[in-house]
Parts: sequence; C-alpha cells; structure tokens
Amino acid sequence: MLFRARQFEIIFPRPVLVMGIVNVTPDSFSDGGKFFNSTKAVAHGLKLIDEGAEILDIGGESTRPNAKAVSEKEELRRVIPVIEKLAAKIKSQKILISIDTMKPAVARAALAAGASIVNDVAAHRDDSEMWKIVAEFCAGYVVMHAPRGLHKLKAQKNIVREVGKFFQERREKIMVAGIAPEQIIFDPGIGFGKTLAQNLQLLAGWRSFARLRRPLLLGVSRKSFIEKWSGAKVNERLPASLACAILAVESGVQIVRAHDVAETVQAVRMAEAVLAK
Repeated sequence: MLFRARQFEIIFPRPVLVMGIVNVTPDSFSDGGKFFNSTKAVAHGLKLIDEGAEILDIGGESTRPNAKAVSEKEELRRVIPVIEKLAAKIKSQKILISIDTMKPAVARAALAAGASIVNDVAAHRDDSEMWKIVAEFCAGYVVMHAPRGLHKLKAQKNIVREVGKFFQERREKIMVAGIAPEQIIFDPGIGFGKTLAQNLQLLAGWRSFARLRRPLLLGVSRKSFIEKWSGAKVNERLPASLACAILAVESGVQIVRAHDVAETVQAVRMAEAVLAK
C-alpha cells in the first residue's frame, strides 16, 4: 500500500509511523501554553524527532470541547514560523510535517512553508476548497470522522459501520476534487463526538477499516475518554494511551499520533517484535 505526500512516498507494510504532537496554542487540553512560543515549539519538535517521531503534527487551534475559535490571521501567526523553521532544520531528513487545521488558507500557507500533510478534523466539510488545495500541492490528507460541531454526541446503533460509511463517502467526494487515493489517510476520530462506549467499540473494531486499503491513524493520546473510563487525569493517561496503541498495532494501524513519543515508539516496536514471531 502506497502513501504519497508531496515528495514523500511511503510503502506499507513497514514499522508503524509515530506522529509527534506540537501544539502551538495556549489552551490545548494537554500541553496548552508549553510550546506557544515558536522557539520552544521548534525545539520540542526536534526533541520529538530525536525520540523517534517520523511525522510532526503542528497545530495552532485547540479542538478540545468548548475551545475558543482562533482567527485565520492568528492561526497563521502561530504555525507558519514554526513550520518554516522546522522545515529548514530537517530538510535533509525523511521527516514529514503535518498541519492540523480546519482552515483552507492556513493549509495553503503551511504547505507553501514546507508541510506535506493536511490533518483535517473538519473533513465532514461540504465545500471543496480544502481538497483542491491538497490536490494542488499533491499533499497527504488525513480524513478524520467527526460530527458537525466536532463534539456533538450522536446516537449510533453501530459506530464502526457509521465511520466506515463516512470514509467511503468522503473518499468519493475528495477524489472528485482531485485528491488521489494514495494521498489519503483515515482517522476514526476517537474522542470527537463519541460516547465512551462508542470510542471503545471503534478501538475494538479497528480491523474492519482495513478493507479500505488506506493507512489508518490512531489518535488517543491523553484523551478524555480515558478519564471517563478510569478516572485518570490528563497527565496520568499514558498507560492507557500506550495500551490503545499496542492494540491498534495488532489490529493493523499504520500511524499513531502521540504526545509521549519516546514511550510510544518503545511500546509499538515491542508489539511489532512480538507480532513478527
């Protein structure tokens, strides 16, 4: 299975890619404010690469519940200097930069600055502007499942089937806009508009998405559904995050998005070593 993002080509099966999170925000649910300064954000990104991240996901707007919206101008101010500096520092390495944004103009500027992937939590969108930009740059595109409003709970008799149908419908739409199948990654959107039971059902039903023949991205790191299940506060959720990552590796995930990169890399490599025997 081929994944293409601008000048990068990745062929699966191969070891799981770990996507390190760089939040250039004052209010993200886990590490908001720690890397709001662009110099600190760049240093953190380089540290995540040293720990084993092969993708850096740069975000300038929190998508936690009840987060304040960020203007296009402000989001650009936050992320573009970070992407430019990181792209310059890692140009000789095979490291991909992802822009985590819902705004087409931010995606365009980020791709021009050196990003290779657009991570779109608003992939349920109706207009095609974002998709046309992705197609223009031949960038990778993460299609994440979420309801409109991102966190509005919706009753579903079978959330696994619902997410699978969403991916199939989105694939048809974005291909009409010019995005090739090999540019697509699917993310079931754990924690976005889903009950605890639905999140657990998605994790248990991961294998059903393999029929889509596209890379799958797991994003569970430190998320609040872990607290709903166990009572663990945000900085106490690493063990459960790693458990989900290991289960997903066994179920065929190709990309794991994580705050704790060193620990995640160690866990998934151990899982891969056991599964290879």
